[in-house]
Amino acid sequence: MIMKKILVVDDEAKIVQIVRDYLERAGFSVLSAVDGRSALAKARADLPDLVVLDLSLPQMDGLDVTRELRKFSNVPVIMLTARAEESDKLVGLELGADDYLTKPFSPKELVARVRVLFRRQEQYQQESAERLQAADLTLDLPRMKVSAADRSLQPLTPTEFELLATLAGQPGRVFTRAQLLDAIHGIAFESYERAIDAHIKNIRHKIETDPRQPRYILSVYGIGYKFADR
Repeated sequence: MIMKKILVVDDEAKIVQIVRDYLERAGFSVLSAVDGRSALAKARADLPDLVVLDLSLPQMDGLDVTRELRKFSNVPVIMLTARAEESDKLVGLELGADDYLTKPFSPKELVARVRVLFRRQEQYQQESAERLQAADLTLDLPRMKVSAADRSLQPLTPTEFELLATLAGQPGRVFTRAQLLDAIHGIAFESYERAIDAHIKNIRHKIETDPRQPRYILSVYGIGYKFADR
């Protein structure tokens, strides 16, 4: 079994060491960077399987790193942030981060979240039904890719793909935000339901011809979302 490689980015050496210790004890290989520019360089050169990224970094902050990272990679990203404001977390998620933890955080919870992201990827790769057809979209479950018959689509992050697959797997069913959070985490984490809105916004920008008038993922006022059943 190939050891998963995780890039930890934080300018506080103590935090990097604690996270490294916990992740290595959990069986992961760990790389590290102390600023945004070196993080991007290592992401390009070493192709990590997941990035743990602090938002407050010298030279280039974590939001800018995420923005640049998403130009060449869909690697899962877990943000670490000391910023308590919901708006900061939403910006990070809208830029393509998969999850977040607020400092001070539990290293054990970080390991749990890492395992959840990897486990969900492995589940899709082992799916007996390799493809899911929904409207004119085709979801390649093992490869976590989505395509349309008549146009090219931007790649989805793992979390975005999981949300789309959950909705597309049951067209017409209305999912609450809490149900969708459970679908992507599979474990009880302290999170907030507006994170789902950020991910849905990203998915719409990638798969809809007009994100302002979506035809695939529809909002159900006061409840959540559904995939169109027509």
